[in-house]
Amino acid sequence: MSNKLKKEMENLVEIVKCHPGGISIQELLQSINDVIPRRTVQYRLSILVKSGILRIEGSGRNSKYYFNQVVENLTPAGAAEIPFTIPLSLEGKEVRKRISVPIQLRTHVSYRREFLDSYEPNKTFYLSQSITEKLFKLGAGAEKGRPAGTYARKIYQRLLIDLSWNSSRLEGNAYSLLETEKLLATGEEAPGKNQMDTQMILNHKAAIEFIVDMAEEIGINRYTILNIHGLLSHNLLMDPKACGRLRMIPVKIGKSVYHPVEVPQLLEEYFQRIIQKANAIQNPFEQSFFLMVHLPYLQPFLDVNKRVSRLTGNIPFIRENLSPLSFVDVPESDYIQGLLAIYELNRIELFRDVFVWAYERSASLYLATLEAMGEPDPLRVRYRELIRQAIHTVVRNKMDKLKSSQFIAKFASENVPAEHRNRFVEIAEIEISSLHEGNFARFKIRPSEFFAWQSSWK
Repeated sequence: MSNKLKKEMENLVEIVKCHPGGISIQELLQSINDVIPRRTVQYRLSILVKSGILRIEGSGRNSKYYFNQVVENLTPAGAAEIPFTIPLSLEGKEVRKRISVPIQLRTHVSYRREFLDSYEPNKTFYLSQSITEKLFKLGAGAEKGRPAGTYARKIYQRLLIDLSWNSSRLEGNAYSLLETEKLLATGEEAPGKNQMDTQMILNHKAAIEFIVDMAEEIGINRYTILNIHGLLSHNLLMDPKACGRLRMIPVKIGKSVYHPVEVPQLLEEYFQRIIQKANAIQNPFEQSFFLMVHLPYLQPFLDVNKRVSRLTGNIPFIRENLSPLSFVDVPESDYIQGLLAIYELNRIELFRDVFVWAYERSASLYLATLEAMGEPDPLRVRYRELIRQAIHTVVRNKMDKLKSSQFIAKFASENVPAEHRNRFVEIAEIEISSLHEGNFARFKIRPSEFFAWQSSWK
């Protein structure tokens, strides 16, 4: 636990202790002058309640927090050491109980086509209307009606780090968040980490860049999913030809009694069926969840299936300018148990609880990120495609600083209204001067183009 986080939690405990009659979340926020986002405070309080330091009484707006006088020698730092588990519905708890029995007592099962066939797009719903309405409110920004990917591009650097790290973390990757951030920004590997972990994170970067850059054209189709797998599995599979291809051989699921499809022809058929059904789903949250359920369940690839599902499941959000899902703070055990319940029981309730909680956390994070960034420059938004074209041309043609300045001025005179030209030139010159290894991909610049231009620029 960081010193800052520890101090925040200690302050919350002290405030609650000063209110023996209990204190509501609203009163608590007023006590700290709203310096910490409401959802962050709620998360801190949930940890303290789980640890036994605090207790909550009442429900909804009438709920209040109390200090547990009986607790001794227990600090907020100790609370952070208690494993956090996602709050579950009654159905989720029941499913977790069933999937938590020893593997020796669970029945071996194979792929059930009925699980997929019984789902009718826009008639069957894994997520209730109340859930999707809540998620829409949390995830919707001010970008409705703007080009696909506008939201994701506004938080691009934060999303790139968060999704790369959390998706890799759920696979057991040993990189820390700060080490991931440094790797993505500079290409510098963290000392003591193995090459597989480094490659996994770099592959996430490439796949996320692909999805965001192609936001206006990308779809839930064979080409997209195969290429996401190709990017995520690059240099990680024993057989390089397996990257971006459906598997031709059987696979096994560790610590599970589930046996995926083995016949390549059936695998191909079910893969196409998943794509067809996903494309017919109109609600982006239902569409995302459907993909995150059925892609891992089918196991269409030799490996990297869960990673493919997590990134593919973000496509509906990026296209619809909703908050992306980066799995921030999601415990690996909750995520894996949710998938095991799908594999072995065809029960989605536990994984649904994980998905909903994870989206709430991600949406809260990116709302705070946008607030910290302030309002975006409207001219940057209006002329983003022209800015991209100008910078791409400068790099592709290896222009030095003088030629770049001349070209941008000429480009602006030909493409931008007179009242905005000076500002356009200023923005474009700032962007071109700020290019580095960690941000050139958003201008659809290839690594070879960037490094070739970099020597000319210097």
